[in-house]
Amino acid sequence: MKSAGLRLCLLILAIALSACGSREASRTSSTSSPAIEAMSLSENHLGDLYLAGGCFWGVEAFMSRINGVRDVTSGYANGEGENPTYKDVIRGDRGFAETVHVKYDPEQVTVEKLLDYFFRVIDPTSVNKQGNDRGIQYRTGVYYTSPEDAEIIRRVVAQEQEKYDQPIVTEVLPLQNYYLAEEYHQDYLEKNPNGYCHIDLSILDGQEIFIDPAHYPRPTDEQLKERLTSEQYAVAVNNDTEHAFSNEYWDNYEPGIYVDITTGEPLFSSQDKYDSGCGWPSFTKPIVPEVVTYKEDKSFGLDRTEVRSRSGEIHLGHVFDDGPADRGGKRYCINSASIRFIPLDKMEEENYGYLLSFME
Repeated sequence: MKSAGLRLCLLILAIALSACGSREASRTSSTSSPAIEAMSLSENHLGDLYLAGGCFWGVEAFMSRINGVRDVTSGYANGEGENPTYKDVIRGDRGFAETVHVKYDPEQVTVEKLLDYFFRVIDPTSVNKQGNDRGIQYRTGVYYTSPEDAEIIRRVVAQEQEKYDQPIVTEVLPLQNYYLAEEYHQDYLEKNPNGYCHIDLSILDGQEIFIDPAHYPRPTDEQLKERLTSEQYAVAVNNDTEHAFSNEYWDNYEPGIYVDITTGEPLFSSQDKYDSGCGWPSFTKPIVPEVVTYKEDKSFGLDRTEVRSRSGEIHLGHVFDDGPADRGGKRYCINSASIRFIPLDKMEEENYGYLLSFME
């Protein structure tokens, strides 16, 4: 009888392990996860590009949705005099162009890529006219602040010219001046979703996401011992596994992203989270394939595939082939102790604003 009982216990243990990882030294903790902050980018690190493409409401909304763009403002550029108002600009006698100032992370997106998107939504052969708008303030232009950018811009325009029989009239000039437009123009389409826009914003649907591992360096084990709870360290660094149904995120379905507890690198999205019934956070896929790695795991007599984070190189959990068939068939079974949740409304504040377009 003892032998039969032992076999039954071993069978139950194997079933639990097959659901999601080792339980041999499980621990639970109600302590909230301490934040390993993502590397914040200084203003000096960001690049600048000034684009005139007709009504700046649409151009601002479009450029702000590009991955790697950190901030976009609407304003008036390359005109005469100081501090123009909207009424001054629409008169046209001071020569200002409705222009957006794009601040971008050069390690996330290049000038070439920004211009590629820009030329998809303007007619560069049209003189002082875009969409339904006419006037010198609606001319197209690319205004630069460095000789390096000027060379890139001219090369892109030359390549673009090959697509047209008519000459491109988009200005390529050094930035002479730039003044912020009135507050009601800023984020206009965010404030007025049904407002006028001459640009097809859906062009950005399905754009690629680039997550730079250089922004998420791994702390030393000594530093992690100081920053993490004992359970987080045991799971993430020492490959332990937490209890099912009593961990922090197994039943969390708020919108947001889940990041590596050690580095802050984005790993999973609430959009891909589902209730698998296993008692651990389950996802159908990572945000992008590159942020996770895989390792064969034959521990406890089981044949499994371990999932590890790219930058942190920590134990996340395991991936199985019993996920939703209509969503790829994968189940990423992840330990809460290895990840930290960033709510959607906190992503900008915590330097994950470049992923907001992915969450829409």
